[in-house]
Amino acid sequence: MALNKVEICGVNTAKLPVLTSEEKTFLFEKIKAGDEEARELYIKGNLRLVLSVIRRFSASSENVDDLFQIGCIGLMKAIDNFDTNLNVKFSTYAVPMIIGEIRRYLRDNNSIRVSRSLRDTAYKAIYAKENYTKTHQKEPTIHEIAAEIGVSKEDIVYAMDAIQSPVSLYDPVYTEGGDTLYVMDQISDKKNREENWVESISLNDAIKRLDERERHIIELRFFEGRTQMEVASEIGISQAQVSRLEKNALKSMRNYLRT
Repeated sequence: MALNKVEICGVNTAKLPVLTSEEKTFLFEKIKAGDEEARELYIKGNLRLVLSVIRRFSASSENVDDLFQIGCIGLMKAIDNFDTNLNVKFSTYAVPMIIGEIRRYLRDNNSIRVSRSLRDTAYKAIYAKENYTKTHQKEPTIHEIAAEIGVSKEDIVYAMDAIQSPVSLYDPVYTEGGDTLYVMDQISDKKNREENWVESISLNDAIKRLDERERHIIELRFFEGRTQMEVASEIGISQAQVSRLEKNALKSMRNYLRT
């Protein structure tokens, strides 16, 4: 997908207007009053949001013009449904809607069809997760979701992966207590076990300086190639906690190896 195109769908992306906060407020007041010209200006002033979103789908084989058009539909829906009383920026509200519109398009036009049974499992898991969160005021673990719907955790993970569109390794997937998990945190590190910096001659000394739990996490992640989800399941803590402990341990090891 050629995202370096200057012109997309007849729009010169190098000359897109940028609206000030005052202009956005003024135009939105006119939009609510039914001013179609103000709506057009507001759309043009926010096309950069669409461009920023479609960059997340650079791995897709879809034509960039098609994605841009679909993203614009999401943008227009956001404009038509945005409530200024929400006390949030328009971009905060619009970006998820644009992403959702593009993902629906990719899902509906995907040449690789996901079976009905996989979709049913994924939707049951999503529904169970939402209900659990509302009831307990916290995100459920994969084990709790599995127990709720009577499906193995492996099948749930497989089903959820099957309905997802391609994303960046740096896209956030979950946040717990200020700790953000990214896609790359869920991938086991097998390739770099031989070539990563942690294989230095002082590695053993660095690891010995960690506490028992951090040392165990590092061994599972970088010597056994486990994912953070697998590590969390084995030692009985959340994936977010694994992520935090892993990052702290690696930071301590780096500091020791640099001295």
